[in-house]
Amino acid sequence: MDGERRSERLRTFVLGGLVGASAVLAAARRRRAGAKRPPRAGLAAFEDAPCYRELVELERTEAPRAE
Repeated sequence: MDGERRSERLRTFVLGGLVGASAVLAAARRRRAGAKRPPRAGLAAFEDAPCYRELVELERTEAPRAE
């Protein structure tokens, strides 16, 4: 009975180690990917968004023209 508990604990330890190692690798990948491009600040972050472009175009077409 003690041998079964020991093997079960060993299996749990190994599985936990594998999960932990994969989490460390994923975090390292994210950190490297985020370092490649600096974050944009303010409205500059949204100027290239399709929803922003659509809104600007909609305002441009609906605005009354001064003649």
